[in-house]
Amino acid sequence: MADSRFFTRQGPFTLGMLAELSQSSLSAGADGDQSIIDLAPLDRAEAGDIAFLDNKKYIAALENSSAGACILDPKFADHAPSGVALLLSDQPYLAFARVARAFYPQPEIEPGISSGAHVHRQAEIAAGCRVDPGASIGAGCTIGEGCHIAANAVLEEGVSLGVDCRIGTGASLSHCLIGDRVVIYPGARIGQDGFGFASGPGGHLRIPQVGRVIIGDDVEVGANTTIDRGSGNDTVIGDGCMIDNLVQIAHNVQLGKGCVIVGQVGISGSTKLGDYVVAGGQSGFAGHLDVGDGARLAARSGVIHDLAGGQDYGGAPAIAARQWKRQLIAFARLAQRKDEK
Repeated sequence: MADSRFFTRQGPFTLGMLAELSQSSLSAGADGDQSIIDLAPLDRAEAGDIAFLDNKKYIAALENSSAGACILDPKFADHAPSGVALLLSDQPYLAFARVARAFYPQPEIEPGISSGAHVHRQAEIAAGCRVDPGASIGAGCTIGEGCHIAANAVLEEGVSLGVDCRIGTGASLSHCLIGDRVVIYPGARIGQDGFGFASGPGGHLRIPQVGRVIIGDDVEVGANTTIDRGSGNDTVIGDGCMIDNLVQIAHNVQLGKGCVIVGQVGISGSTKLGDYVVAGGQSGFAGHLDVGDGARLAARSGVIHDLAGGQDYGGAPAIAARQWKRQLIAFARLAQRKDEK
């Protein structure tokens, strides 16, 4: 059960209601009127809880679970204890996400501008917004309806937010235009100078970075992530991108729609990722590259040349996943042979 000091639970819900909102189907014999009061992991769930299974490594936990109900793929249904009602889905994790959002929806903000906030008289803040103590909003900023600017966040001159955005504690935004329903987590840095300079015998000469950061709708930017503004062209983050914590996105980078960028990824300047690219944790991209739509990179991949879309890659330098796995197996066998000599 979630800690009530931090999370407010909705419900209870009947199994029938949860099946409908999760787009799942009830197993034969399940009671659609059965009441479910909370979410819980398989190994901690009780009779009033709903759990989920989407990985076969947890089948033993399912077989020993005391949950009242479980969301799972039909292929695992035979492993459920007889007393557990089942919500069957070909996408159990997505179904669980829908259920979880019903029990724990995004909290409604309480509108109001704190007397401890610093809001320039030339800033425009729409109705229904909340601005917490210590936040600073500069001249020419425009903030759409329903936004929440958390404590000590900074919006420098001219920054624009769409509707229903959430700017986390201590985040800083400059030189950027932000779409609707964007979440920027605490400590993120958006729009600072890119890493641009010319080097010569006398040292390094900083090049003015005169582009912007353009972030589309329904984007999330993780805590302590940095997105540099463009040097001339803009840095662009497409609609629906999910960016994890501690990611570095350099100047002029362009992400297409729906990209997933996992923690500690670094993307060098002017590299373009197509739609729905997935970059595993600690992957690195050299500059001025093109990565095609739907490419998927394993963790710690190193991308030093263009990659075609619709394929899986791994290794450093990144190569087709099948080839990379063969190489790993071959290296392991060579090492084993050497040890046996």
